[in-house]
Amino acid sequence: MVSVLRAACHHFLRSGLFVVATGILCALLGCDSGYSGSSDDLPPSSRSVASRPSTGSPAPDFRLMDLHGKAVSLSDFHGKVVLLNFWATWCGPCRIEMPAMEALYGSLQSKGLEILAVSVDQQGTAVTRPFQEAMGLSFPILHDQDYQVGLIYGARTLPMTFAIDRKGIIRQLVYGARDWNSPEARRGLSEILQEPTPESSQRM
Repeated sequence: MVSVLRAACHHFLRSGLFVVATGILCALLGCDSGYSGSSDDLPPSSRSVASRPSTGSPAPDFRLMDLHGKAVSLSDFHGKVVLLNFWATWCGPCRIEMPAMEALYGSLQSKGLEILAVSVDQQGTAVTRPFQEAMGLSFPILHDQDYQVGLIYGARTLPMTFAIDRKGIIRQLVYGARDWNSPEARRGLSEILQEPTPESSQRM
């Protein structure tokens, strides 16, 4: 049944029905309950991950290249709330949640939200650039072709998303696709966004 639904996802992605079908497919796939894509296409090393950072712990820093060949580090966004999303173009649930993630980014970026979408596609920009253009995504896409950062974060399946607060602490860990523009998701992130920045906390 899941394989049939995944095939349907690819059909809708190729057609203009994607946006309309997103909500229906999410309901069928159980996105809000944490449906995640298969790990079969991930590097073999992903199966040997012993642990992952837990909520309440500091988010490990990393340095990856973006679509333009620029090096980007997580620490570059200290003082902002970061959604760190591990995904791939071949992952159906990843593709389903992207439009809602873009909508969330458009409405909360001015309040201090940043989204870092870490692609584990081994083909790099050859597949992520066309995907970014087709989906109209404006948030940064980074490349983890060797799966080094994925191993550090213990991303065994995709998508997997970490919500990191302004102090660099992991506050939420979401397994599988989610409607990021839903009232529940927005409420949780808004609460984190309302917390003081590290600089303002020091002045208090």
